[in-house]
Amino acid sequence: MAKYILFDTETTGNQEQDRIIQVGAMVVHSKDNIDVYDELCSAPLEISIEAMEVHNITPDVIANQAPFSETAFAKKVVELNQKENYLIAHNISFDLAMLQKEGFENNYTLIDTLRCAKHLLPDMLYHRLQYLRYALELYKTEQAEAAKLGITIKAHDAIGDVLVMKLLLSQLVALTKEQFPGLNPMEKLAELTQTPVMMKTFKFGKYKGREIEEIAHEDMGYIKWMRNNLDLDEDMVFTLDYYLG
Repeated sequence: MAKYILFDTETTGNQEQDRIIQVGAMVVHSKDNIDVYDELCSAPLEISIEAMEVHNITPDVIANQAPFSETAFAKKVVELNQKENYLIAHNISFDLAMLQKEGFENNYTLIDTLRCAKHLLPDMLYHRLQYLRYALELYKTEQAEAAKLGITIKAHDAIGDVLVMKLLLSQLVALTKEQFPGLNPMEKLAELTQTPVMMKTFKFGKYKGREIEEIAHEDMGYIKWMRNNLDLDEDMVFTLDYYLG
């Protein structure tokens, strides 16, 4: 039977050199058999002030912690590293890259709840995890779920985010069943994870909230400027290249 590993990392920062200092994870064996991991670890470089501002983890908190390689989760994620199992995260490219810096080589089937949410909820203004937590009213059921699993919920805390992600995943599975009836929902979510999203509206900038297709007809110069000058995610690059093509 497939195992589902939902995980989130907190890190020293978001640059190429940064490393993991906290991991939260759930290994779902079945509906009523879930292992929870909530671990701090040391890192070979300092935590940036900007990162502390987000996750509130300061150097003294991790000073005496073992490195990531010695955490229970590090051992478990390697033990279950097979294609029939699913590795799941919100914006998985970031968290997977962090694991790879620790020597991890992925064999899991991947599910990115961020990209899947973009596919299945195209009219949602934003797809950030905390935005979806409130937009989908996940907060109404999270306390009961947290109590069942012995988890304390805090925003931008690895295990708290994993709990929200678990609730989001349930919603995405339900939406997949509605929109793609007859298909295995987890297999479809894995397929959607590998499929770039055609974005509908701008989420930032002077045309925030406007339809991208409309702006492509009105102001192609702006589309070209964005593509050439901004650090965009893969889906926005895919969308802009479509109109520039």
